[in-house]
Amino acid sequence: MREECIKKIREFTKCNFVRFLPSGDAAVFAAFYLAKKMNPKAFMLIPDQGGWMSYETYPRILGFDIKKIKTDSGVVDLVNLDDNAEKGAAFIFTNPAGYFAEQPLLQIHDVCKGKCICILDASGCLGDAYLCNGNNADIVIGSFGKWKPVDLGYGGFIAAKENIFAKHADFFRMFKANIDYKKLYEKLSEAEERLGFFYKKCEDIKQDLSGFDVVHPGKKGINVVVRFKDDAEKEKIIKYCEDNGYEYTLCPRYIRVEDDAVSIEVKRL
Repeated sequence: MREECIKKIREFTKCNFVRFLPSGDAAVFAAFYLAKKMNPKAFMLIPDQGGWMSYETYPRILGFDIKKIKTDSGVVDLVNLDDNAEKGAAFIFTNPAGYFAEQPLLQIHDVCKGKCICILDASGCLGDAYLCNGNNADIVIGSFGKWKPVDLGYGGFIAAKENIFAKHADFFRMFKANIDYKKLYEKLSEAEERLGFFYKKCEDIKQDLSGFDVVHPGKKGINVVVRFKDDAEKEKIIKYCEDNGYEYTLCPRYIRVEDDAVSIEVKRL
């Protein structure tokens, strides 16, 4: 079933070359390692919010300094990226930002082209042919972990259009991915339907909470983030979550937004 899983990843990402890894974090580290070898510069570029925890820690293990790119509540500021792209070995970002707002993927890749490697973290959109399109990235990575659209519970992948892995076989031998490929294939086959369910549920929640400050209400995602201006608003949003059986987390958090907000974790349904 391994080859069938590879075909699915190729179908979703438009990338011919796929490697399975033990976790999404292993995929992040592998992407940074490849960036260091392919485009050795001082900085790793990461979004100032709406990213993932290891974006801030793994670059330093490999000797990078970190430069944070400005965002509009997670959605990449293309002007600021353009101002800094030349300085970076790579730029990594999630799509959707913080799992709640789709990114301008094509424009991000255009800005990075010829300056830095564009790394798309597709953990939150695997199964969406538009949002995880590897034609608009140099490297695509993803997690199959808990609460992801492809929720195997463990494992991840790294993919690219060119065979950038062949020169680094010794590095990849360190990562043993003991994956149940039969189960993974089932999860991959359900990904599009699962994403559709999340997208619809998020739209319903945005409608219900239209009187509140929903962050990027017009953008597709699999979570909904709602800002609050005081404790009374916060408690109303939390009560809505509890009444409807939605799990939530409180912000500011780097992996969502750096504002006072409630992140409604639709992807945990």
